[in-house]
Amino acid sequence: MKKLLFILNPKSGKGQIKNQLLDIVNIFQKNGYRVQLHITQEPLDAKNTVMEIGEQFDRIVCSGGDGTLNETVSGLMEAGFSVSVGYIPSGSTNDFASSLKIPKKMDKAAQVAVCGESFLCDIGSFNERYFNYVAAFGAFTEVSYATPQQMKNVLGHPAYLIEGIKQITAIKAAPMTVEYDGNKIEGDFIYGMITNSTSVGGFKKIVGKSVKMDDGMFEVTLIRNPKNPLELQEILNALLTEDASSERLITFKTAQLYIHSPQSVPWVLDGEFGGNPREIEVKNQYQALNIIVPRENM
Repeated sequence: MKKLLFILNPKSGKGQIKNQLLDIVNIFQKNGYRVQLHITQEPLDAKNTVMEIGEQFDRIVCSGGDGTLNETVSGLMEAGFSVSVGYIPSGSTNDFASSLKIPKKMDKAAQVAVCGESFLCDIGSFNERYFNYVAAFGAFTEVSYATPQQMKNVLGHPAYLIEGIKQITAIKAAPMTVEYDGNKIEGDFIYGMITNSTSVGGFKKIVGKSVKMDDGMFEVTLIRNPKNPLELQEILNALLTEDASSERLITFKTAQLYIHSPQSVPWVLDGEFGGNPREIEVKNQYQALNIIVPRENM
C-alpha cells in the first residue's frame, strides 16, 4: 500500500473535522493508502513534522486553515523534497482552497485529496519564508492573526469583518520604496498585498482579473495613503468594482520585487504573522507545489 501522512489541526474552524475523522481515514484507506495521522500540538508542528518525516510518504494531506497549509508547504520547501499534497480545508475563510476549487465539504475534499489530479502551483518566497497565496501589510492585515480563535469558530468569516472595523480608525501609512522589472515606486502606503489567488479574505474582486496560479507571476496591489475620507471611499469603491483608475491604487504583475522601508512594517503571510522586516525580497517559485485538485469529471 502507498503511504499517506495525514496532518490535522483540530482547532481550525469549528473543529468539525473531529466528527468526520473516521470517514475521512476510511476514504484514504479505500483508495489504497496506509494512513499515519499526526494531530498538531502547537504552532510550527505541521512544518516540523513534514521536514522530519514527510519524505517517507507518497502523499501528504493536511486539514486546517490557510495557516496549516502554509506550514505544510513551507516544510516541503525548506526540506527540499517534493511530495504531492492534498488539502481538506477546515478554516474560516480558505482562500487558497477556493481558488483551486477544492470542495468545502470535508468528505468530498478527502476524495479529491486521493483521487484528484496534480496541479503544479506557484509559491512565493518572502526573504527566508514562504507563502502560498498572499503576503500583505498595512490596514486590516493584523485581523487574520489578531482575531481570537473562539470568535472565528463561532462566527466564521464575519469575525474578520468585525475585527477589521475596529481597526479603521488606527490606519497608519508606511513609507516604502518598491522596485520591480526596472520600475521604482515610492510613497506612503496604508496597504499592500502580493497575491497568487482568486480571492483574499473571502473577497474575489480585490485581486484583479485574469489570475492564473501557475503562470509564474504575482498580482500586486498597493494603496497610497488617502488624504481625506473621500479619497478613502474612492479606494474602497475601486477595489470592490475592479476599477484600477484611482490614482491612489497601484496594481501590476511581476515575478519578483524588492521592498525597502525606513521603519519596521508588520507583514502577514497566508493569515499568519510574518515578522517586521525593513528589507524584503519576494520571488515567485514557479510551479513549485504539486497540489491535488479536482478532476474535471469529479
